[in-house]
Amino acid sequence: MKLYSTNNKDLRVSFQEAVFNSLPTDKGLYMPEIIPQLDPAFIRNIQQYSLQEIAFTVANALIGDDIPEVDLKAIIADAINFDAPVKFLSADTAVLELFHGPSYAFKDFGARFMSRVMGYFSTQGDKLLDVLVATSGDTGGAVALGFLGVEGTRVTILYPKGKVSKVQEEQLTTNGQNIRALEVEGTFDDCQALVKTAFNDKDLNEALRLTSANSINIARLIPQTFYYFWAYAQLKSQGMSEVVFTVPSGNFGNIGAGLLAYKMGLPVKHFVAGTNVNDTVPRFLQSGAYTPKPSVQTLANAMDVGNPSNWVRIQDMFHNNLEELRAIISSYTYNDEETVKAMAELYERYKYIACPHTAIAYLASNQYCQDEPGEYASVFLSTAHPCKFPDAISEDVFAKIELPKGAEDLAGKPKLATEIPVDYEVFKSYLLVNN
Repeated sequence: MKLYSTNNKDLRVSFQEAVFNSLPTDKGLYMPEIIPQLDPAFIRNIQQYSLQEIAFTVANALIGDDIPEVDLKAIIADAINFDAPVKFLSADTAVLELFHGPSYAFKDFGARFMSRVMGYFSTQGDKLLDVLVATSGDTGGAVALGFLGVEGTRVTILYPKGKVSKVQEEQLTTNGQNIRALEVEGTFDDCQALVKTAFNDKDLNEALRLTSANSINIARLIPQTFYYFWAYAQLKSQGMSEVVFTVPSGNFGNIGAGLLAYKMGLPVKHFVAGTNVNDTVPRFLQSGAYTPKPSVQTLANAMDVGNPSNWVRIQDMFHNNLEELRAIISSYTYNDEETVKAMAELYERYKYIACPHTAIAYLASNQYCQDEPGEYASVFLSTAHPCKFPDAISEDVFAKIELPKGAEDLAGKPKLATEIPVDYEVFKSYLLVNN
């Protein structure tokens, strides 16, 4: 597998180099030189395969000889050891539940696969691998649990103070061992900017072996394609073959993975990106002008991103052609009041308890179905377990949530976090002093 930078199509690096370097020095993002086409026979008969078999087929097509098949199968068996079920709410509307992993969020797919890949490529005697990650909510917990105890790695998680939920904060600040948490007095965009600056700091990179666990890392993007293929397999098993996926979108890695799956041959009628009031992409699709603005805090905090990193990957896949993008992606934006009403509606109508991100996807799914009626399965993605958002869900409904295993134990653990201002020199000093 060879990859180029979205800022330099002539650059070529190996998959291993892209995984460890995360970000090209020209500040682009790595993309596969060739997006492989899966065998049409595999797609036609996809309902015959398990999630792990589908994941291997997709990953092997992308990664190729960089990881031998027997080793790749072992990585997938270890990393993707939980389900992502499609649950129908009505005859043609379903939710794809992506929160059945250890951190109760869709990011378990990317974090667990990436940590195993990094462990596979790391050789004994190498300099300690310093993994830097910025989180707006769920990434931190998924990365923390994905890398916890992985030999030869040390993880530093940056999260915005006061802008993540209690359960999210507990998941990323109570681990210890090789996991460190920095509570940044700013926004997610500030955290992301600190991480990106570190990767382009020559002196820091000479002192430390840095890599990223954010969705800017190609090893996070690849495994997120798996559940789109798996969802399609589940639909096919019920006699459905036309699907619209609606994705709650913040940094646009999740829907970017869906579009990569589409480019590999997955039959998808359309994608819908649901956002909160951080609406940079919806405004772009309407006006053609990409004008990022500072992020605004909302109930759907994992989507509080004012300048989504992965949008450049999506533009690259579609040759920066606005009309091509509009043909495959629609986008709608919702505020907190609308989000709360959607959560209530989901419970009242379907007895389904959803997190704010899922509620936004539900709203966007309904809106697209109204705008473009037809015969297709409308599948919206549920990206996090509702137990992670007690402040966003009414008390009477929250009391009915069945807590996943381990959730109750988090509250009793001590918080291990260091507060820092939005100051790159302070962040750099922390990394060097605590090396």
